[in-house]
Amino acid sequence: MSRRRPFDPRLLRRVPATRRHFVVLGLCGVATAVVVVLQATALAAVLAAGAGGRLDRTALGLFVGLVAARAVLAWAQGAVTAWSAAAVKQALRVELLGSVTRRDPAWLAGQRGGSLATLAGRGLDGLDAYFTGYLPQLVLGVTIPIAVLARLVFADWTSALIVAVTIPLIPIFGALVGWQAQVATERQWRRLSRLGGHFLDMLSGLPTLRAFGRAQAQVDVVRRMADAHRAATMRTLRIAFLSALVLELVATISVALVAVPVGLRLLSGGLTLQVALLVLLLTPEAYLPLRAAGSKFHASLEGLTALDDALSALPDEPAPGEPAPSVGTAVVRPGPIVLSGVTVEYERTTALRDVTLTIQPGERVAIVGPSGAGKSTLLGLLLGFVRPTAGQVLVSGVDLATADLDAWRRTVAWVPQRAHLFAGTVADNVRLGAPADADLARAAAAAALDEVVDALPEGWQTMLGERGYGLSSGQRQRIALARAFLRDQAALVLLDEPTARLDAASEAAVVDATISLLEGRTGVFVAHRPALLAAADRVLRVEDGVVTEILRPAPALPTGVGG
Repeated sequence: MSRRRPFDPRLLRRVPATRRHFVVLGLCGVATAVVVVLQATALAAVLAAGAGGRLDRTALGLFVGLVAARAVLAWAQGAVTAWSAAAVKQALRVELLGSVTRRDPAWLAGQRGGSLATLAGRGLDGLDAYFTGYLPQLVLGVTIPIAVLARLVFADWTSALIVAVTIPLIPIFGALVGWQAQVATERQWRRLSRLGGHFLDMLSGLPTLRAFGRAQAQVDVVRRMADAHRAATMRTLRIAFLSALVLELVATISVALVAVPVGLRLLSGGLTLQVALLVLLLTPEAYLPLRAAGSKFHASLEGLTALDDALSALPDEPAPGEPAPSVGTAVVRPGPIVLSGVTVEYERTTALRDVTLTIQPGERVAIVGPSGAGKSTLLGLLLGFVRPTAGQVLVSGVDLATADLDAWRRTVAWVPQRAHLFAGTVADNVRLGAPADADLARAAAAAALDEVVDALPEGWQTMLGERGYGLSSGQRQRIALARAFLRDQAALVLLDEPTARLDAASEAAVVDATISLLEGRTGVFVAHRPALLAAADRVLRVEDGVVTEILRPAPALPTGVGG
C-alpha cells in the first residue's frame, strides 16, 4: 500500500519461529478462500430454491456448516498472528537489549538511550496491529480474489473480466494515498522518539535544572514536543481516513459495474437466478480483503517503522552461504599491552590518530589532556568497549578483537569518572560483579569506605536511591573504589579521573585509596591532580587524538574534565 515493503524478509532470519506461523497463516488463507466460494455457492442455491417456493435443505445445511468453518478459520488466524506478534516482540527486545551490552557505552550517549527505550517499548508494541490486523488481510487479499475469479470464470466470464480489471484499482489508489501516509507516520515516529529521548535526558538532569531554575523551561519544551507529536498523529489519522474513503468508493463503484449488467441480463433472461445470485454474492468478497488490508495497513505503519528501526539497529546477519562473523574466544593473560597504529574514528570526529604505545606489566601510566581529546576513548580501547578503526590492541600478543572480552574484563578493575550506583543496598552496590562471599569489610577499609558505612543509619543494608541518591560524590567514588578492591584477580587497573568534582577531604581519601589499589598492578589512569600524577611512572598527553609522552610529571599541567 506504500513504498514501505508490506513484509520484511529480515524478520524470518531474525525470528525463525515465525516461519512456521506464516505457513499456518497461509494455509488458513487458502482454506478461507475455498470456504468463501463454497459458502456463496450454497447460499445462492438456497435463495434460488426459495424463490421457486421450495427449501433446499442440503444446501442450507452446507451453508450453516461453512459459516461455522469460516468462523473457526478466522479464530485460528487470530490465534496464530497473536502468537507471532508475541514471539517477534520478545525476540527483538531480547536482541536489542543484548546488542546494547555488546556496544560501546558511548553509543548510548545523547538521546539514543531514550530512543532505544521508546523503540523497545511503545514502538514494538505497534507490531500487534501489523500481525493481528494487516498481515491476515494481506494473505486473504491474495487468496480470496484468486479463488473468486476462478469461480466466476466458470459461472459468468464477463463478470470475471470486470472484476479482474477493477481489482488492481484498489492497491493502486491505496499506494497513492499510502505514500503520503508513510511519510506522515515516519514523521510521527521520529517525533515520538525525540520526545522519549528528551524526556529521559530531562529526568536525568532534573536536579541540575531545578538548581539553575530551568525546570519549568524544560517542561515547556516537552509540552511543545508533545503538541508537535499530537499534530503529526492527527495528520496521519486524516490521511488514513482519506484512504478508507477512497478504497470504499473504488470498491463500491467496481461492485456496481458488475451488479448493473448482471441485473439487466437477468431481466432479459441472459442469466439464471442462481448464477446471478452467485455473481452478486462473490463480487463483494473479492474486494473486501483488499479494502480491509488498506485500512489495517495505516494502523500498522507505526509498527512497521519501529520494526525497520529495530532490524536496522541490530548487527547485520550473514547472507546465505556466507560465513558467520567470528566470535572472540581467544584467552587473554595479563602481560604487556601494545597499541599498534591504533586509529579510532567516530561519525563526526577522529578520537585517536595512529597511536603506538607499549605498557609493561606493573607500570603506572597517567594520561592528561584537554576535554574531548580522546582520553576516555583510550581507556575504552583497553576495556574492549571501543574497537579501533585501524590498528590493533594486543595484550600478551593477543588481539582484543579476537579475545573473549568477558573473561578479559574479569581481570580488569575499572573505576569510571562517574560511578553508576543502582537502587539497592550499599552492600549490593559494592558487591557488583563480585562473589557472594566477598570480603566487604576488607574492601571498605582499603577504599576508606568503612567510616561512610558506619555513619549510615543501617550500615551495609542502607537502601540507596537510583544513581546513588543519598550519598555525596566522594562517597559514591569510594564505593567505586571498593568494587575495584574486591577484584583480587585484577592485574590491570583503569581509572578515569577518580578525584574529579571532589572536595579536599574526599580527594585525599580517594587518592590514598587509589595509590593503595595500584600497588603491584598495572595501572592506567586519567588524572590532572598532582597527588595522582606523582604516583605515575610515565605521563602521556593526549591532544587532538595524538598521544605524546611527557618525560617527567610536572605539577603545572593543563587541566580538563572528561574525555
